[in-house]
Amino acid sequence: MTLWDKNDLRDPNVGPGKLTVLGLQHTFTMFGATILVPIILQSAGVAMTVPIALFMAGVCTILFHLITKGGVPIFLGSSFAFLAPVIAASSMYGFSNALGGIVAAGVVYVLMAVLVFFVGPKKIIGWFPPIITGTIIMVIGLVLAPIAVDMASTGGGNDLSAATNWLLALMGFLVVVIVSVFMKGFLKVLPVLLGIFISYIIAVILTLTNIVPNLVQFQAIIDAPWFGLPEFTVATFDIGAIMIVAPVAICTMVEHIGDIMAINSICDKDFLKKPGLHRTLLGDGLASCLSAMFGGPANTTYSENTGVLALTKQFNPNIMRIAAVFAILLSFVPKLAAVINSIPTAIIGGISIILFGMIASVGARLLVDNKVNFHKSRNLIIAAVVLVLGLGNAVVDFNIAGVDISIFGMALAAIVGIILNKVLPGADNYRKNMEIVETAEAEAAAVAEAAAADAAAAEIKRRESEAINSTNEENSEEVNEEDNA
Repeated sequence: MTLWDKNDLRDPNVGPGKLTVLGLQHTFTMFGATILVPIILQSAGVAMTVPIALFMAGVCTILFHLITKGGVPIFLGSSFAFLAPVIAASSMYGFSNALGGIVAAGVVYVLMAVLVFFVGPKKIIGWFPPIITGTIIMVIGLVLAPIAVDMASTGGGNDLSAATNWLLALMGFLVVVIVSVFMKGFLKVLPVLLGIFISYIIAVILTLTNIVPNLVQFQAIIDAPWFGLPEFTVATFDIGAIMIVAPVAICTMVEHIGDIMAINSICDKDFLKKPGLHRTLLGDGLASCLSAMFGGPANTTYSENTGVLALTKQFNPNIMRIAAVFAILLSFVPKLAAVINSIPTAIIGGISIILFGMIASVGARLLVDNKVNFHKSRNLIIAAVVLVLGLGNAVVDFNIAGVDISIFGMALAAIVGIILNKVLPGADNYRKNMEIVETAEAEAAAVAEAAAADAAAAEIKRRESEAINSTNEENSEEVNEEDNA
C-alpha cells in the first residue's frame, strides 16, 4: 500500500531528475510571494520572520497532501489576503493574538469542510457560482498587480534608477516569454526557473564587471550562517483580534473554491468529487491553524504555482511535494535562503507580471468556461461591485457588543458579491447545470459501457464461430483422408 493514491496526472516521460527540477521551479515560484508577506509585515512592525514562513509553507503543503490523499497539485504559501487585518490586529492586540485570529480563520475552514461533507459540494457551490469565484480570482491577481509593478520599478527600494530596474524586469520577463513560446522539449516547461536563473547569472556578471555596482549583495550571502532554526511564536487568543482576522476566511474560501475549479479546468479533472471539496477545505484550514499556531502566516492555495501548472502542463502532485521539501530545507539553511534572496527584486517583479497576470487570466477563463452571461444586468452588477470593492480595498468598521469588527477589501467584496448573487433575480442555475452535465456524462458512460459489453459479446460469438468452423474443417479433412485411403 502506497502513501499516496495513484492518479493519472503523472507523466511517464518525466523521471525523478526532471521531477526534482520541476519541484525546484515551483519553489522559486512561491519563494518571492511567500517571503514577501513576512517582509511586508516586518516593515509594518509585525514580528514575523522569513524562515518561519518558508518552513510552514513546506510543512503545511505536505499536511494538505496527506489530508487530500496526495491527488491535488497544489502548493500552500503565505496569504496576502490576511496582510491588512493581521497588521491591524497586531497593532491593537499584539502579534501573538493576531496569530490566534488566523487560527480562528482556519477553524472557519474546518467548519465549512464539515458542512460540505454533510450537505455535499453542490449546495455549497450554489453559494459560490462562477460569477463570484471567477471575479474574486481576477481581483486576487489584480490586487497583486501593483506589487509586481512596484518590484519591477523600484527594485524593492534599491538605489538604482527606475529605468535600470525596468530593464532588469524586462530581462526576466523576456526570458520567461522566450522559453514559454520558443523552447522545445523539457526546457519549455521551465520558464520561471530559467527566467530567474539566466537573469540572475546576468545580474551577477553586471555586478562583478562593475557595470551595475552592488546589484547582487554578496556580503549578505557571505555573512549568512549555513544552519539556523526558524523562530517560533506561540499563538494566543483574544476575541477582538479574532473578530478582525477571522472574517477574511470568507474571502479566502471563495479563493480556495475558485482555485480548485481553476485547477479542475487546467488538469481536466474534477477535484470537487475526488478527493472532495471537504478534504481540500479541511487541508487548507488545518494548514493555516498549524502555521499560525507556531508563528507562521495564514496559508492559502497558491495561484502563482497554479499559473506555472498552466504554463508547463506538468500536473504531477509529487512536484508540489518536492517543492515543499525544498522550502523546508531553505528554512534551515539561511545561506541558501540568502542566495535566493539576493536575486534582484526587479527581476522577480518582471516575472511576477506574467504570473500575477496569469492569476487574473485564470479567473477570466473560469468565467468564459462556465459561460457566464454578461448580457444579464445582475451579472454585470455583481462583477462590477466585487471588482471595485476588492481593488479599492474598501473597509467597513462596526461594533457589536463592545467588540470592534473590521472587514477589509477582498473579504468585503466576497461577502457583498455572495449576498447580491442571492438577492438579485435571474441567477444562473449553476447547480442545475452541473446536474445536467453529470446526468449527460452518466448517460454517455452507460452507453459506452453497454457498447463495450455488446462488442465483447460479439467478439465471444465471433471466436466461438471461428472455433466451430475450424473444428468442422478439421473433421472434413479427416473424412476426406479416410475416403482417399
